[in-house]
Amino acid sequence: MKRIDLNVYDPSMGMLIDVSDELTFKQHKIPGSVNIPYEKLLLHYKELLHKGQKYYIICLKGIHSRKVVSILEFYGYDVTQVIRPEDKSL
Repeated sequence: MKRIDLNVYDPSMGMLIDVSDELTFKQHKIPGSVNIPYEKLLLHYKELLHKGQKYYIICLKGIHSRKVVSILEFYGYDVTQVIRPEDKSL
């Protein structure tokens, strides 16, 4: 599983998707990120994502983003987990 620190991420690298629920996203929004909640992304990934693009997945604690990246990698998507600086223990 690929991982990068949020401080390394740049929007030119690919879309940053926050898989947090809507309330958490509003409270901890990262400028330029798009909110697609965890369950919605896993249920509708074929309609929401394109295999030729790079995606960077983040959430508040790193738990859901790690699961999403693991599943989407299995399905052949180019995904990287983005770790918030406070998540370095994960």
